[in-house]
Amino acid sequence: MKGLKFWDKIIFAINSIVAFLLLISFLLPYVPPKSFATVSALSLGVPILIILNILFFVFWVLRIKKQLLLSLVVLILGWNHVKALYKFSSSYTNEDENNFTVMSFNVRLFNQYNWIPNKTVREDIIDFLESESPDIICLQEYTRGLPIKLKGYHEFNARYMKNIRPGMAMFSKFPIVNGGSLDFPDSYNNSLFMDVVKGKDTLRVYNVHLQSSGINPDVEALKNEPSSGLFSRIKSVFKKQQEQAELLIKHRSKTDYKTIITGDFNNTTHSYIYKEIKGDFVDTFEEAGNGFGRTFDFKFFPFRIDFILVDDTFEVNGFENYNVKLSDHYPIKATLKLLY
Repeated sequence: MKGLKFWDKIIFAINSIVAFLLLISFLLPYVPPKSFATVSALSLGVPILIILNILFFVFWVLRIKKQLLLSLVVLILGWNHVKALYKFSSSYTNEDENNFTVMSFNVRLFNQYNWIPNKTVREDIIDFLESESPDIICLQEYTRGLPIKLKGYHEFNARYMKNIRPGMAMFSKFPIVNGGSLDFPDSYNNSLFMDVVKGKDTLRVYNVHLQSSGINPDVEALKNEPSSGLFSRIKSVFKKQQEQAELLIKHRSKTDYKTIITGDFNNTTHSYIYKEIKGDFVDTFEEAGNGFGRTFDFKFFPFRIDFILVDDTFEVNGFENYNVKLSDHYPIKATLKLLY
């Protein structure tokens, strides 16, 4: 650090720590939380680390200092992670008469406890869903006490089923011929699945809601929470998420149907959980979305924790993120076409 002034040395020292943490985070998709829960917890911070390294790089470029190489090299080494955070190409929709659409949306109990100062959220969500009119709708944090009816849809949800947890719902314009719930042990969370008939094909659709980290998206609230308690909770959550992901993968392996996986994973694309569930599926945002693809309302930082994944029997012809403030999540929609 010869030739740097005192404050530049301090800044570069911080830069070095941030670059090192980002470098370590590139290994996270291969680290099972059950084995290394503390390290796995870092996956939630990867979007922040990427943005900070970009800012450090710009800072040193403007100062015309060779220290720019540190963050530049780390960002190049983790280019796939950078691409997962931000999709540089424009979104698009290939119009085709055989297209159909799938939407996922965590509706946060239709604002039952007035988190949003708007008394018409429930009605606004219904209007939004009917206006967008996707062929398949997967809702998380759906309430037993406040069900909704959507015109023109077949409905499948846990509200009507004995011994199955509420909190999820699925709607389909295609006939539903089968359905069930994959209840996660020691958790209020679960996954619904339904089989729908489109033409001559039967499609398996999963609606997943993995264990929540319980992180308050308000930055001021996070400042007041002891870091030890926060990390302890996240470690426990990630272990549960791994168990839940393993149950989902095992269940999925038993069907030969063309499969779509949607829902709120409560984890990022930089995690072991996401990598395991995704497997050889296609992330529809990465195929046809653009920008940050933010799905969770975390102040100042773009978190994408809601996904629509499809197997190789589907063509992804479009993807859309909606900037509608009706929950702490934002709805997403993929436009798909069956290849064979």
